Amino acid sequence: MAKSCEIIAVGTELLLGEITNTDGAYIARALAKIGIHAFYQTTVGDNPARLAEVLERAASRADIIITTGGLGPTYDDLTKETIAKVFGKKLVRDAESLEHIRVFFEKRHRTMTPNNEKQADMPEGATIFRNLWGTAPACAFESGKNTVVMLPGPPDECYPMTDTYVIPYLMRYSDGVLTSRYIRVYGLGESAVENILRDKMIHAENPTLAPYAKSGSVLLRITAKTPDRESGMALCEPMVQEVLEILGDNAYEESAGGIAEFVSNLCRKKGKTMAFAESCTGGLVSKLITDLPGSSDVYLGGVCSYANSVKSGVLGIDPSLIEEKGAVSSEVAVKMAEGVRALIGADIGLGITGIAGPGGGSEEKPVGLVYVSVADEKHTVTKKFEFGNLRRSRERIRGDAAGSALDMIRKILMEEE
Repeated sequence: MAKSCEIIAVGTELLLGEITNTDGAYIARALAKIGIHAFYQTTVGDNPARLAEVLERAASRADIIITTGGLGPTYDDLTKETIAKVFGKKLVRDAESLEHIRVFFEKRHRTMTPNNEKQADMPEGATIFRNLWGTAPACAFESGKNTVVMLPGPPDECYPMTDTYVIPYLMRYSDGVLTSRYIRVYGLGESAVENILRDKMIHAENPTLAPYAKSGSVLLRITAKTPDRESGMALCEPMVQEVLEILGDNAYEESAGGIAEFVSNLCRKKGKTMAFAESCTGGLVSKLITDLPGSSDVYLGGVCSYANSVKSGVLGIDPSLIEEKGAVSSEVAVKMAEGVRALIGADIGLGITGIAGPGGGSEEKPVGLVYVSVADEKHTVTKKFEFGNLRRSRERIRGDAAGSALDMIRKILMEEE
């Protein structure tokens, strides 16, 4: 029988909204891959009484309890002490952990203060996980029907310790692994996709099919539960191909890297290079590509042509065209794409211009209006998008525009196949 889990994030700063609890999402995804379900996620402040209450409730309804945060050296880091009290465990100082903390400070030429020593205190009989990314060690222990895991809160410590120690430790409770494959859909809203695939979503059991609305697109997740990842990938394959055939060129299978990684890999495969001229996105499309290692293989450079003087002076667009049609127009987008392609000498040029808001819109050209043009040696394709409504932020409009622009490049590259 599959084990259930509750993830408890500890820290008053989480309740105040000063930081976001990304640990819970990361751990839940990691658990799902080995067939352990996170039924509950709880956030509690640095208050021993309230933490004890949360722990007692978790112990009654979950097999596995994973906590993050509260393992630091300060007076309000009381997670270990509270957990030990709730589960009747004595805290004992672990000599190896203490030495690791001492060496950590020594290598960084920093003074280790006495309060750091308490980070080496562990519940008696616990399995200790060395922290190679910080000072506070993690640990796990069994108590009755419960397995309790304690992790540090900083994501750059929590994430690698989850992957390196916690998941292998909990594999003993796994009755199979979950393998997911993803299909990204542009040009169709979530309701349209759901309507097309409704029967499949309702009747699919193993693998399952579920939609998720993302910025400017829809993500479909196909998930199978099998003894191992290889058989899971194979079990998903027929549904992946069927969904791709139904949705046509609006959809493609992608890795966790998203549209930027997909386009980069496609360019690399075909030996193509890209250059971007961006106005309303302010270099965001370039950033999405250059965030990827090895992007210099396919991305030559770009022009952030925010001002009309840059559109004309650098990209060579006739000022009279900008005056007549406006900077936000299909005609200017075309000239941006063709201009940057010629200027930089790339195989593919992208031009993107629009109104990201919140101001600057009009009845004729409202906030969220974006024109995207993609030019290659054969032709230039231009598309009009309207991303704006009362709930759309500037950031959201720019993100939607960037994703849609990359999808246009994807379609042009895939047409060649």
